[in-house]
Amino acid sequence: MKLVFGKANAKLIKLQNAFGRKVFTFSVLSGFTCPYAKECLSKAVMGADSRLHIEDGPHTLWRCFSASQEALFKGVYNSRLANGALIALAAKSVVEAGYAIVDNIPKKAGIVRLHVGGDFQTKNYMRSWIYAANERPDILFYAYTKSLPFWIALKDSIPANLILTASYGGHKDELIAKHGLRYAKVVFSVAEADKLGLEIDNDDSHAADPAKRDQSFALLIHGAQPKGSAAGKAVRLLDGLGSYGKDK
Repeated sequence: MKLVFGKANAKLIKLQNAFGRKVFTFSVLSGFTCPYAKECLSKAVMGADSRLHIEDGPHTLWRCFSASQEALFKGVYNSRLANGALIALAAKSVVEAGYAIVDNIPKKAGIVRLHVGGDFQTKNYMRSWIYAANERPDILFYAYTKSLPFWIALKDSIPANLILTASYGGHKDELIAKHGLRYAKVVFSVAEADKLGLEIDNDDSHAADPAKRDQSFALLIHGAQPKGSAAGKAVRLLDGLGSYGKDK
């Protein structure tokens, strides 16, 4: 199985420089692989004219920036669509899917950011990444996720080099406080983060650092947003603060 790992975008190059380890990313299609997404649910959908366009979910408050990437860049869409074969393989065999991950990880990888686009669509798919992390203890893996039921079910099997962050804005947000999960919250301004008592993570250093695995943090809203939305107004007021380049 051939899997596509991406290079670090502008934000992750900062992380790469801070940690002194080469960063790569792995993504699957946004929205389609996000079973618990709610406030950020968006998908890149192929129209009858064979062109991709964005479809927001019924509860979308801010648009998923990675779905926007997929709609704009056909290559990004195709690579993430192809990577979805890993989810299907995990449904048949977690071990085979885990082997596929290990076989495809770039040789220079020191850090792997899971799911710039997408999420853990199934429990077995999450298990495949747990398997890979156990096989490669020399690599730091990290991910944001709204698939909280899977995380909770597999919590005792997650190795130290797989760092997870609960992402607020999903259908199972109540599980974050109930199970004491470290979380990230999207905010529309620096003042909002200050009011919540959360530091803003501008380079994923909070998300990836094992030493901060129990510290929650904020993320500034970024990316193209629905016209006339509060999220769109916030992005304009931030004037580029929190934004970064496209995943390659």
